[in-house]
Amino acid sequence: MNRRRIFFTVCALAIIATLVLAREVLLPFVLALVIAYVLLPLVLRVQRPRLHRAGAILIVYIVVLGSLGLFLRLSAPRLVSEVSALRTELPVLAEHLRDDWVPNLQGRLRALGVMPPPEPPPKVVEAITPAITVKPEADGSFGIDIGSGLEVEPRHHGGYRVVPAHEEPADGMVGLDPQRIIADAVGQSVEYAQSNALELARMAQGVIVGISRAIFVFGITLMLAAYLMITKEKILAFFRSLVKPEDRLAWDSLLDRIDRGLSGVVRGQLIICLINGTLSAIGFALFGLKFWPILAVVSTVFSLVPIFGSIASSVPAVLLALTQGPSTAVLVLAWILGIHQLEANFLNPKIMGDQARIHPVLVIFSLLVGEHWFHAVGALLAVPVMSILQSLFLHFRERIDGPEVESQPD
Repeated sequence: MNRRRIFFTVCALAIIATLVLAREVLLPFVLALVIAYVLLPLVLRVQRPRLHRAGAILIVYIVVLGSLGLFLRLSAPRLVSEVSALRTELPVLAEHLRDDWVPNLQGRLRALGVMPPPEPPPKVVEAITPAITVKPEADGSFGIDIGSGLEVEPRHHGGYRVVPAHEEPADGMVGLDPQRIIADAVGQSVEYAQSNALELARMAQGVIVGISRAIFVFGITLMLAAYLMITKEKILAFFRSLVKPEDRLAWDSLLDRIDRGLSGVVRGQLIICLINGTLSAIGFALFGLKFWPILAVVSTVFSLVPIFGSIASSVPAVLLALTQGPSTAVLVLAWILGIHQLEANFLNPKIMGDQARIHPVLVIFSLLVGEHWFHAVGALLAVPVMSILQSLFLHFRERIDGPEVESQPD
């Protein structure tokens, strides 16, 4: 192994170790890469000979962020009202599902022999209270024994009643101590106010820190994405200079393959998310599904995660439709299945293209591994990373075995 290979091997190991150690602060850099990759085609379209790329980036930022802000401003009041209504109605919906749909489903399953018959309810044994004991006395009167912990006291309008016995104070003092009661009440009130004030202060501090961190990360991410888009050619030229001159054509071919795969996965998945969300909103509104704006937003966001996201977003929509009747549930489920068939048979081939095709087994494997190690962020970035790895594998396989030649039929 020559010195060049040793040098690059040591550098690669050092970079990998640095990334592993700094993985908790890599989120802005990863998001910046995604934003730069998604927005760069728009920036190149806006860029003109007299307009510097920085100006084109600023225009694209203004248009994109302005559109998002306008959408949030127009939709936020409706979403907030829908969320409030959903919080109020959730107990009613849960009770409806528990008391109506679950027993009906269990009855049908028992009729089919899938579930065993219900067990008889346990017998309720009423507690037997001991009777009052009446004993004759020597003087001809009667003594009544009502047990311990009780006493008989006269009523104002005649007669008697049985009440719990009053316990005497431990120090033998009878009656109340107003001064002590007031002092205890004041002390407890002050302690309660102090504890709540500290808790409120902690909550306010956490909210302020969270908002400040989110604003800081958002600003840093946009700035990093702008730097990446401005210096794209320099970055690619630097990595190209690390390759031997005779291998630079192969390097360009590898970058082109990775770009085709990522463009299909990243940009294609974003377009499919918007289409899924729009079609879901149209269908849910036509069928009169309750809280359809929230469910449409959930479908749009969850569609960012392939396969699992589509399944997860379908469950709440169908469950909520069940509370409105079987026909509504069937219509909603059929609409969702139609959207997924459209995505699988038309949107994926046309938008993502053949270059981004990844086997479903690899998609599921990458999602599970990404979620296990990096949670939600890992699930979002699992498929793009798998696309890069697949491009690397195909590239080096062609370098070793040569390009495949498809046999043409006679």
